[in-house]
Amino acid sequence: MADRQWRAFDADNHYYEATDAFTRHIEPEYAKRTMQWAEVGGKTRLLVGGKINRFIPDPTFSKLARPGVLEDYFRGKAGGSVAELFGELEPTRAEYRERDARVTVMDDLRLDGAFFFPTLGVGMEQALRDDLPAMTAAFRSFNKWLDEDWGFHYQERIFAAPYLTLADPDNAVAQLEWVLDRGARLVVLQAGPICTDRGWKSPGDPLFDPFWARVADAGIVVAYHGGDTAYSDIMTWWGESREVEAFRATPLRGLLSASAIADTLAAMLSCGLFARFPGLRVAAIETGSDWVSPLFRVLKKSFVQHPTAWTEDPRDTFRRHVWIAPFHENDLAVLKEQIGPERIMLGSDWPHTEGIAEPLAFVKDLEEAGYTDDEIQLVVHDNAAALVRPAPDLAGA
Repeated sequence: MADRQWRAFDADNHYYEATDAFTRHIEPEYAKRTMQWAEVGGKTRLLVGGKINRFIPDPTFSKLARPGVLEDYFRGKAGGSVAELFGELEPTRAEYRERDARVTVMDDLRLDGAFFFPTLGVGMEQALRDDLPAMTAAFRSFNKWLDEDWGFHYQERIFAAPYLTLADPDNAVAQLEWVLDRGARLVVLQAGPICTDRGWKSPGDPLFDPFWARVADAGIVVAYHGGDTAYSDIMTWWGESREVEAFRATPLRGLLSASAIADTLAAMLSCGLFARFPGLRVAAIETGSDWVSPLFRVLKKSFVQHPTAWTEDPRDTFRRHVWIAPFHENDLAVLKEQIGPERIMLGSDWPHTEGIAEPLAFVKDLEEAGYTDDEIQLVVHDNAAALVRPAPDLAGA
């Protein structure tokens, strides 16, 4: 572990969902149109919208690989079969599903707090996009489970992000009010264009202005977290499968350059969303940071080419409104030059296999990238903590 002087506030932690996360509170009329469990070929399978869903190989999470076991693989230092790299699987640990057990482990890892995101949940929106009423019902049910099992600010240490979808703008506002009433400090959305009953829309479309206005008014953080997006459709143009399966990506899938998070932020910037709602705070989590340099190049060029379209250099707007949790293998020195240490956060992805087994090991990466002690303090603790602590002025909370 890194030097014990450091404590962390982690911007990317996960739970493994209970098997009834989507079904415990589902409205009866949607029970057969959303998530169900079935025995198929002797295995327990998740059905989403009546179809077998393979986003997670074992969505029951009955046996799991150890946290961080694929770190060298994602650093490009190891290769071969992911199944072999996993090693022997182990039964689900209590801290993956029980918040009090998790707080104890957070003490051991020297985590003062953490943002918590879904594991299965970030892959479900696209699976239900052909049935928008069922999609919104599924996430209403999910958020009730999340509040019940984890809480939105448990002991002011576990800050679980309810999942909101913009597919139905009225429902999005209603769900936002519901989570605000329960003290949520951040929410998670899916990057990429949004499938609505009026067709595909940019997140910056005026259709969503009531949602963004309430977000800005409440001061709640909007996180975009890695997962299945509409960009999976692009893969089919190159002969890849539309279906996203964890740890089964082909080399081509990893090489194609389309970036849902970069394009999402480009859309938000170009339509003036941050000018309309200057209080917005957006976090890019588990999307890495390699996309920042290409985005900044085109933003710089657009600022010169279209002077009347921009009120300021869009890179400056980005630096004011966007926080990033890079991957441990990204170029951290370049990222610091681009957005400054005040907008960078530790995101360990704990307890996922592709993350870091001990979050504070990230200190070594920062030291090697030339970060000072004061900058390291910002990145591993203060920046994330400031987004959710002290509590923003949440109306009605």
